[in-house]
Amino acid sequence: MYGWKAWEKSAEDRPTAAPRGRQETMAELSEHQAGEEKRPRRSRKGETRRAEILTAAMRRFAEDGYQNAAIGDIARDVGLSLPGLLHHFPTKVDLLLAILAQRDLESADFIEHYCSDLSGLLKGMVAIFRRNAEMIEVVRAFAILNAESLMKDHPAKAWFLGRATQMQKDVAATFERAIADGTIDAKTDSRAMAAELIAVMDGLQMLWLRDPDRFDMVGGLEAYVGRLLASLGLKD
Repeated sequence: MYGWKAWEKSAEDRPTAAPRGRQETMAELSEHQAGEEKRPRRSRKGETRRAEILTAAMRRFAEDGYQNAAIGDIARDVGLSLPGLLHHFPTKVDLLLAILAQRDLESADFIEHYCSDLSGLLKGMVAIFRRNAEMIEVVRAFAILNAESLMKDHPAKAWFLGRATQMQKDVAATFERAIADGTIDAKTDSRAMAAELIAVMDGLQMLWLRDPDRFDMVGGLEAYVGRLLASLGLKD
């Protein structure tokens, strides 16, 4: 459900062409590719440094927004020169897309075992909120990026649009399966229910981000899910 990807491969992940002036035979090319596959793509130290950069970038995006965040400030936050950071992420767009990719993978791994049925999906949403409540800086960064992506030509515009569209389709499909197997009333409007659930989650999250010490985001969603399950004739 949350594993949808709307980003292009970065330049470092694309296969490189053979050097000019040298024609490789098919055997040589196969040997070269096999060697590349066996070789680790990045060192452990490099992966650690990339993770540090992504964490610092999310913090900057949460504080300044993507548009105003300076990649030089992110470099200084992790003790790198600007060329040193650009070695890992050639542009700020590459940095943004890497953050989005990481977030999608983490969410997909977390939600996967909750999606067996409608009740499981709804309870999984509560579990996501409970996890998100422990990482407010990450949630704030994504809320800001989501809002900024409404701007024309924003580099994350397609990613957030595609993610929202896919999420609505997946939630609606879960309701439709529940209708098909007789779990809920056949007159249930799956698309309307999906839109309502997502809107409630977005609204609760924004209220929490504005006043996290006073507003209980998790409790609010738990109460809503309880009412929804009851209205559908399902046990909480």
